[in-house]
Amino acid sequence: MKRQIKLTAVILICATSLIFAQESISLRERITQIIEGKDAIVGIAVEGYDGKDTLSINGSKRFPMQSVFKFHIALAVLNEVDKGELNLNQKITITKEDLIPDLYSPIRDKYPNGTTMKLSEILTYTVGESDNVGCDILLKLIGGPQVVEKYLHSKNIDDVAIIYNEKDQQSNWENQFQNWTTPHSANQTLIKYYENKNNLLSKRSYDFLWKTMEGSKTGKKSIRGELPKNSVVAHKTGHSGKNKNGITAAVNDIRIVFLPNGKYFYLTVFVSNSKEDEEINQKIIAEVSRASWDYFIKK
Repeated sequence: MKRQIKLTAVILICATSLIFAQESISLRERITQIIEGKDAIVGIAVEGYDGKDTLSINGSKRFPMQSVFKFHIALAVLNEVDKGELNLNQKITITKEDLIPDLYSPIRDKYPNGTTMKLSEILTYTVGESDNVGCDILLKLIGGPQVVEKYLHSKNIDDVAIIYNEKDQQSNWENQFQNWTTPHSANQTLIKYYENKNNLLSKRSYDFLWKTMEGSKTGKKSIRGELPKNSVVAHKTGHSGKNKNGITAAVNDIRIVFLPNGKYFYLTVFVSNSKEDEEINQKIIAEVSRASWDYFIKK
């Protein structure tokens, strides 16, 4: 009798494993279908809320981050806030010389002659609206890109390099490839932030960054296009534009997506070296996100 029970248990375990394997394969197959035939290099990392469901494509390959690195920069800045070196309410003077004309900047558009702004406001512009002027002001405030990289490595966030600020990154096409990370590392950075293990950030800093990412105004096509209405998504995008040869170096998004049942998943999608048009690049992100949603909603 005991032997029969054990045999039944083994059969059930095998059956469960088979079902899980089939579901995992179906997600991989669906994602493969999405990227198949696209003239681009795509890097993807997916991880479920419990860490058990993981999938990656080119997960260890280096991709240019573009504005995704503003999330990493925000972590470093908020770390300085938590140490008491900076304060979210402190006033920062933005001079006309800071408002570099060739960089995308809602701050410059609103305050063409300069202004004084709270640190919290600059962070909101930088992360929520991908403001490049705000980004470089933050980097200058904490000591430069290398300070951010050193901070990340100290938190065991590896496979990431931050060499250039936005001004230098945008001044030469090749420079963006020096600011790189991998899909796997980007996902792990999201996980370290959201789970906040070892008190990566104080509650105030954590809540501030969460509100900013959830309210991000960038990447609407890739964010909402395929997901159900009113989906909760916290994310950071990155975009390179095209060069003279029609190549897009980066259309990126890192995100945490929440399901109606309270579960969630982490997703990084990097689209690089793409000869596709903007709509296709964005659609890759949207469709991978929806395929992941459909998989996890059944779990």
